[in-house]
Amino acid sequence: MLQSSGTIIEKTVSPGLQVVILSRPTCRELFVTAVPVNGEPAEAVFEKAAAVVRANEACIVSQEVFGLADREVAGTQAFRGAFWQIRWPVTWIEPEGGMAFAGTQLWAVSGVTVNPVRLDGSIVGAVFEDDYGRYCRLGVIRPTGADGTAETQARETFEMMDTVLQETGMEFGDVVRTWFCNDDILSWYDDFNRVRNTFFGESGIYDGLVPASTGIGGRNPARTALVGGLLALKAKDANVEIVAVPSPFQRSALQYGSSFSRAVEVAMPDHRRLFISGTASIEPGGRTAHADNVAGQIELAMEIVAAILESRGMGWSNVVRAVAYFRHPDDIPAYGRYCADHGLPSLPVVVTNNVICRDDLLYEVEVDAVRES
Repeated sequence: MLQSSGTIIEKTVSPGLQVVILSRPTCRELFVTAVPVNGEPAEAVFEKAAAVVRANEACIVSQEVFGLADREVAGTQAFRGAFWQIRWPVTWIEPEGGMAFAGTQLWAVSGVTVNPVRLDGSIVGAVFEDDYGRYCRLGVIRPTGADGTAETQARETFEMMDTVLQETGMEFGDVVRTWFCNDDILSWYDDFNRVRNTFFGESGIYDGLVPASTGIGGRNPARTALVGGLLALKAKDANVEIVAVPSPFQRSALQYGSSFSRAVEVAMPDHRRLFISGTASIEPGGRTAHADNVAGQIELAMEIVAAILESRGMGWSNVVRAVAYFRHPDDIPAYGRYCADHGLPSLPVVVTNNVICRDDLLYEVEVDAVRES
C-alpha cells in the first residue's frame, strides 16, 4: 500500500484477477484486469471483473475485451450475464491468429457521477469530473460503414472523435492518450499515419501536446478498417501539469512520421499517472532490433519501458494496467519466461495475439502507471 497526501494505492492479486484501487480525496478509481485461468470460460472471467465493480459500488468508465472471435456468438450473452445494463464503451478486439479469449480490462470510479456519451444513439464514451479535471474516455469509435477506403474510414474516425469531444465541451488538444486497432494493419499503416498527421496538423495538435498512443492490428465485429478510442483531460486546477515524456532509449516517433509521444504524464496535486505508448523493439535510429528473435525483442521493449518508468520515479510496481501483444501465439510463453528470469512482479497484464505495425516486429507492450505525488 502506498499513501501520500490522502492518496492510497492498494493492489490485490488472486488467480486470474488483479485489482488496483486508487483512493483519492476526490474519488476512488479501480483498474481491473481479469484473465482466464485453467481454461475458464469467458463467463467466469467477466463475472470476476463484474464482482469487483459491484463490491466497490463503482461505475465503469471503459472496458476492453481481448480475443473473442465473434462478439455476437461468444461474447454478448456471457458479457451481459455478468454486467447487465451496459452504459459504458466496450471495445471488442478480435484475435488475428489461433489464440482464444485472452481477458478483459476495465476502468471504474466511485464517488463521482459518470455520464455516458452517445453518438448516433450508441454509447461510445463516458464523462466524469473531480476537483482537478474533467475526463472523457471514448471507445468503439469507428466509421459508419466499411465500404470506403481504409484512409477514408480513418479520416472519418478522427472527425467523429473530434465531434464527440466538442459535444462534451472538449477538443482534440485535450487528448492525452489514443488507441487504434487497425484491421490488416500492415497493408495500410503508412496511409493511417498520413491521415493522422494531416488531421493533427489541421487541428493544431503539433502546437501543443501530441498524445501517447497504441496502433495495433486487429479486427472488430463491424469489420471496419479500424476502431479507435481516447482519453481526454481538461484541467480545472492550475496545479495540474500534462507533459510529453521522451524515451531515454528511442528517438521521437515524430521524427519518422508517426504522430505520438513515447509517453505522457499527468501530474496532479494528489498523484501522478503515466501513459506509456505501445513500445516495441526499435533502436534509436528507428530500425527494428532483434528481427526474428522474440526473446530479444521482449528484452529490449521491456528495458525501454522500464527506463521510461524510472525517468518519472516509477517502476514495475506502479503499473496499474498493461497489454502485451504478440504477433504469433506460439511466442506467448516467452513473456512468462522473461518475467521469471528478471524477477518482475505479477503485473496486471492481458497477453494477447495481435499483429504489430511492422512485419518484423513480434512483440509490443503498453503500460499505465500511477504513483503518489
